[in-house]
Amino acid sequence: MTIPTARFNPAPYLASPHLQTIWGPATRRRDAVALRRERLSAPDGEILRLDHLAGPARSPRVLLLHGLEGSSRSVYVQGLLGGVARLGWRATVLNFRSCALEGRPPRPSPVTRCRLYHSGETSDLDHVIRHLAAEEPGGPLFAVGFSLGGNVLLKWLGESGGNAALRGAATISVPFDLGAGARHMEKGVRPLYVWNFLRSLRAKTRDIVHRFPEAASRIDLRRAMKASSFHAFDDAANAPLHGFLGADDYYARCSSLGFLGRIAVPTLCLGSADDPFLPGAVLRRAADVASSSVRIVTTSAGGHVGFVEHSPRGLRYWAEEQVLEWLRRSAR
Repeated sequence: MTIPTARFNPAPYLASPHLQTIWGPATRRRDAVALRRERLSAPDGEILRLDHLAGPARSPRVLLLHGLEGSSRSVYVQGLLGGVARLGWRATVLNFRSCALEGRPPRPSPVTRCRLYHSGETSDLDHVIRHLAAEEPGGPLFAVGFSLGGNVLLKWLGESGGNAALRGAATISVPFDLGAGARHMEKGVRPLYVWNFLRSLRAKTRDIVHRFPEAASRIDLRRAMKASSFHAFDDAANAPLHGFLGADDYYARCSSLGFLGRIAVPTLCLGSADDPFLPGAVLRRAADVASSSVRIVTTSAGGHVGFVEHSPRGLRYWAEEQVLEWLRRSAR
């Protein structure tokens, strides 16, 4: 299975990887697509929030997984939802625990269990895929993951092997090696990205410690509130909350790099060598260990979930178009 070999050419005035990364969030709409919310009970009693894009009955469905601290309102999710609608297909967005936005102004949804989500947490994804597959047995089901959501998807695909109930999958800007990515984010101007993510992650951590005594016994809240890097935060809060020995144990057990060789579902992975969130060498390592079912396509530019290209009709988002074409061909 192939996709068009069109080369990505970044818009001339957005050649910087940082401009590629921030352009979409700064300029695209977060409410361009109408969605219907479903509340689904997880096996542990937590309520998962799914947002559905309507479409013709029995048409293919695409399950979307957002990135760190994203949601169905993330601009890249909205962009791909629009593309799915143009195909005449349906879609579902899994909002990770605490990430679904509700109310006005939109606020993170509360959790009722003593855990949030992380880069290797696949039980909720497995539950949702089983739920969607049971609703329409044999129906064409695909999945697309962005960044952290892509890591979750690839890990689940590797865990499932030939039993994955998907016709095909795709990812954009996956941090295949979580440890390498965390170290990379400590260099240059990248701590600015980390600071932005940690603002909301700290607030969620403080809330869960205050509401759940068992969280307070696991998390070093003082150290988590002072953390200025992903490694420091994960070591103090994210890893111990979810049963890992520390950040390094979490990274080693949850990086999708270790699961690529077991994937049996046709999967497209798009990444950029200038991604501010990941060293380019990791993309080569991923290509070396991936199974024959995985196609890793690397561009020289594109930033992180950016890939903004100029066309005669204005700006377009190249990676999203490539994923849509891959899905269309996979459905034949």
